[in-house]
Amino acid sequence: MSHQPNNGVTLNGTLLPDDVVPNRTDPANTASNGPAALNEQTLGDYRSERSITRDRAEEARPYDLVILSSFGGPEGQEDVIPFLRNVTAGRGIPDERLEEVATHYRANGGVSPINEQNRALLAALQQALAERGPHIPITWANRNWKPYVKDVLAEAYENGHRNVLVLATSAYPGYSSCRQYREDYGMAIEQLGLEGRVHVGKIRQFFDVPGFSRAFADGLKDGLATVREQLAARDSGSLNPRLRIMFCTHSVPTSAANEAGPRGVNYEGGSAYVEKHLQVARAVLSLVRDEAPQLLQNVEWELVYQSRSGPPSMPWLEPDVNDALEALPTPANPAEDGEAPVEGVVLVPLGFVSDHMEVKWDLDTEALDTCERLGMVAVRTPTPGTHPAYVESLRRLIEERVENGVSADLRPESESVLAPSASGQYGWFDECEPGCCKPGRGAPKPVIAEYTAGATGAEDSASATSASENAPASRSGGCGSGGCCSH
Repeated sequence: MSHQPNNGVTLNGTLLPDDVVPNRTDPANTASNGPAALNEQTLGDYRSERSITRDRAEEARPYDLVILSSFGGPEGQEDVIPFLRNVTAGRGIPDERLEEVATHYRANGGVSPINEQNRALLAALQQALAERGPHIPITWANRNWKPYVKDVLAEAYENGHRNVLVLATSAYPGYSSCRQYREDYGMAIEQLGLEGRVHVGKIRQFFDVPGFSRAFADGLKDGLATVREQLAARDSGSLNPRLRIMFCTHSVPTSAANEAGPRGVNYEGGSAYVEKHLQVARAVLSLVRDEAPQLLQNVEWELVYQSRSGPPSMPWLEPDVNDALEALPTPANPAEDGEAPVEGVVLVPLGFVSDHMEVKWDLDTEALDTCERLGMVAVRTPTPGTHPAYVESLRRLIEERVENGVSADLRPESESVLAPSASGQYGWFDECEPGCCKPGRGAPKPVIAEYTAGATGAEDSASATSASENAPASRSGGCGSGGCCSH
């Protein structure tokens, strides 16, 4: 296995996270809120969000409904343009431009796989909650298509629910993956006139839960084995082929990546968004190394990006997955200096919890086509979907938040695979700081799950207030200056 020791350098008692296989990603266009790479020289300035001292966990409360919340997608050809109008609302994009994007959906019958994936996940969670608890109903709402957040929340209130817990289908910190969901519900509360009448909380970003990394690790082991088997069947294949694992996630503008994570905090790769992907990649690789080390012989890895949009002049996180593939020495594009070619590639959709159009098109179509053209054997591994370990981690995240008569000291450990923070808590934040993930443009919108020091009762999270927007930064030790996680 390719390996670069870190010479025992530690951070908060843990080894620097380059002890599995080397991270080959160091794009010139990285975000700037921290070191591009961790080493002995950059370690002194590296803080991550471990410097935030307040508790990360909200006290359990009597939640009576969970809403699985997702992006949404069209379910037929006639839905495609209306759906894309919802996605791009307020940007003034004409339908003829939207039709260019619509081709990806048109090629799939106008249907995004995400809805069926969410129905399957909803059914799996319903079964898990019924079998193992907590015994709480769970339903489904979408940001951009039916069933809409506002409609589902209105129905929930009419049915007597007053404490609602949102589980968004997004694992990483950022605007579109966290704050935008918080805004969806904040605006729905305001539009329905439910301020102070209903408490809506949110499950934290769950990139670090064991089931998330387990699902990817199982897929990666199968993918590496498949690629090796296919290469062994080739007459021209080498005895010890060089392989590349590409962990793929959605690109964002570098300006937005710079805003991800608490202010005044440095992150590996310059952004909380980048750092957490790197952490998950290493957790996945660690599992594979411990369980099937032979699969990692002569293997390298990197974090790559996909699905960028917008004008070419706007910098986005790089490298693009196809550009990264093109840069490799391959059987069809050998290196001039005789460097051994990369013969096999495993694409791991690390940034996605389920299949949807960007996975099916950008990876299954474009990236795999690039691999074939370059003469490399390649596979795309599954998204977590309804993997049993992933579903169980989500169930446990719900269990942590739902008041059920079990004292906190008798509950299982917090659901995390990362080291404890300086406060002794685990994972991301149940309640975000005022201004956290706030975009640099546009008028402020009401949000749910916002931290207010010492607040209790329904008023603490029904919506953001002008007072909370101006709350002092000292409450968190980092995130209160605003702009956190915007992308």
